[in-house]
Amino acid sequence: MIALLNEAAGDGRLTLSEHSERVERAYSARTLGELAALTTDLAVASAQPIRLDGRKPIAGIFGRERRDGRWVVPDRLGVTAIFGEVVLDLREAVLQSRRVTLLATVLGGTVQLIVPEGVAVEVTGSAMLSGRRQAGTAAAQPDTPVIEVHTFSLAGRVKVVRPRKSRWRGALNRRRS
Repeated sequence: MIALLNEAAGDGRLTLSEHSERVERAYSARTLGELAALTTDLAVASAQPIRLDGRKPIAGIFGRERRDGRWVVPDRLGVTAIFGEVVLDLREAVLQSRRVTLLATVLGGTVQLIVPEGVAVEVTGSAMLSGRRQAGTAAAQPDTPVIEVHTFSLAGRVKVVRPRKSRWRGALNRRRS
């Protein structure tokens, strides 16, 4: 990313002030989409240092599907659980934009979102014979990334989980200090 900006400044495609502004924005970016926007006018799509994710929907049909670790969450993602379970662990995920929309279809199954602190979750939609469970959602601050979950659920559930901080880990860190 920075190398492409440096190359563009060296070639004269960016002025020094544009270069310094984009580098500053790159270091302060909080989402992948913000980074990708910095170089769209400098290189063709196939030569971009960051390519946005356009994956297919995630489906847990009569089984379990899990997405965790370091993965890219597109700004719009379809999730389907039909008599199965889908677990989306967003603790290490990279969000493409500050507002991500999940379209969850649940029929007799479960969609579980594991969300880190600092990310707001809004769950809306229709549910029949279903449950929605949200843990610790607070009003979103203007700078806070938001996961917006639109659900259609029939005899299933959407569950939002925020992992608890371990009391032992804090005690161990204090003891080492």
